[in-house]
Amino acid sequence: MRFTTEQRLDDGVLEREFTLGEIPGVLWTPASASAPVPLILLGHPPLGLRKMYPRLVARARRAAADGFAAATIELPGSGDRPRWAAAEQARADLRRALEAGEPVSDEIVDALVLPLVDRAVPETQAALDALLSLPEIGGPVGYSGGVISVGIRLAVVEPRIAAAGLFAGSLVPRTMFEEARQVTIPLHVLLQWDDEGNDRQAALDLFDAFGSPEKTLHANMGGHTGVPQFAGEDAAGFFARHLR
Repeated sequence: MRFTTEQRLDDGVLEREFTLGEIPGVLWTPASASAPVPLILLGHPPLGLRKMYPRLVARARRAAADGFAAATIELPGSGDRPRWAAAEQARADLRRALEAGEPVSDEIVDALVLPLVDRAVPETQAALDALLSLPEIGGPVGYSGGVISVGIRLAVVEPRIAAAGLFAGSLVPRTMFEEARQVTIPLHVLLQWDDEGNDRQAALDLFDAFGSPEKTLHANMGGHTGVPQFAGEDAAGFFARHLR
């Protein structure tokens, strides 16, 4: 892990860009901390860190205000990372189906999501190894947002993650429902009821499948970009309960 840039944001949060091998990432830590702090891993869709930065830094600032560090890494095939032919083809097949008004087949979903999960999860675990080796970060660890299938796999295979806040979305491979039944950590799931790109019933079925004894579904009226401010407050309270 090598830090490449460092700056203080206007609220005192320390923002450092880093590379882990070929993988770019960003770490945000609170302005001042007297002891090692918990960490929230910030997930995001495969649109590239530069495009997602405004949303990520807003979430990181909130985490820092609650006394947590936050970090994120670029997903495989996204941003400045090398293009990934199979992923590009899967995205093209998805666009073609949507533009034609056709249902998205299980084959397209599997090709789009499963290879991403298989690559992204080990990379996230490697980043977690490096981040937890820093003296200012001590755990426990939470996972927030991003591709929900990545969050499911991490919740199953990574024992250092103590709680997860997930964004309900479509395009979940059927095999991930089986993995969801193995999830036991506390969950806070956000669902936009009128999300035009989301199969609401599939999202509800996935929530039902989660094996966690403590799981909360936070559903709000409105489309994909209409998440109310108080939904973020509720998610912050969830992490405060489980990471402090």
